[in-house]
Amino acid sequence: MSDTPDQAAKALANGDLILLPTETVYGLGADASNAQAVAAIFAAKGRPRFNPLISHVVDADAAAAIGEFGSPARILAEAFWPGPLTLVTPVRDATRVCDLARAGLDSVAIRVPAHPMARAVLAAFGGPVVAPSANRSGRPSPTTFADAVDETGFAVATAIDGGACQVGLESTVVSVLDGRVALLRPGAVTRSEIEAIVGPLADSGEGHRSPGRLALHYAPDAPVRIEAHEVKTGEILLGFGAGIGDPRWSLSSSGDLREAAANLFRLLREADRTKPVGIAVSPIPMTGLGEAINDRLRRAAGFVG
Repeated sequence: MSDTPDQAAKALANGDLILLPTETVYGLGADASNAQAVAAIFAAKGRPRFNPLISHVVDADAAAAIGEFGSPARILAEAFWPGPLTLVTPVRDATRVCDLARAGLDSVAIRVPAHPMARAVLAAFGGPVVAPSANRSGRPSPTTFADAVDETGFAVATAIDGGACQVGLESTVVSVLDGRVALLRPGAVTRSEIEAIVGPLADSGEGHRSPGRLALHYAPDAPVRIEAHEVKTGEILLGFGAGIGDPRWSLSSSGDLREAAANLFRLLREADRTKPVGIAVSPIPMTGLGEAINDRLRRAAGFVG
């Protein structure tokens, strides 16, 4: 049974956790200013506390109240918000996003989501809501209400069913600190789309300012083998492209990267439920959304630090 945005807003104000649908993945939400509520997220997810959380707000004005927005940040916000882009800016008001949510950093990660139910909750609540993916730490992010409830539903006071997530892949995270624009985590907004707005992205050693950067992340219980050209005995092959593997397990039979991104976490979870010896994944091109898909797959396989 799904609760309402008003019920979710009341739960947040009471210091409780909620399940929140977004266009990317389902989030486990809490009042960003409430350190005890934020600590409950870490406890429910089993998440390392050095990993910062993204604060979700209803619009760009609300974002500017908690972060310092220079010219690059304003340009990117105008181009991609509401949507699957997170901006890491200097923190303006540390009381609105507590130290624990920022992992003790002087920066804050901010996003304006596009999902109408998420926006309704944010409008009703009236403050920033931290909402990391609603999975236990390290596991594939939930992109359906049922999977979100299965992962962390035990920890929440209310849960909103927003249907299947349209994007199915976490937001792109971009740092706009010290006059430099740098990609910290690839995601649904591609590198080329960002560079078309602000020019070439700088190199960054600021990965610690972004969530989702652990070496083993998004991982099912079964071991993941990437760039697979064949399937071994006992494995399930997640195919990509025409005629590759069982159609039931195809990320996209037409080789569509957006379809593959939307299917990735769902198929990892469904394959894992069959208790395979392993999960093999066909090669995915590194163009466009492929950069983000390959990033998640390398982390699922434990290959990225």
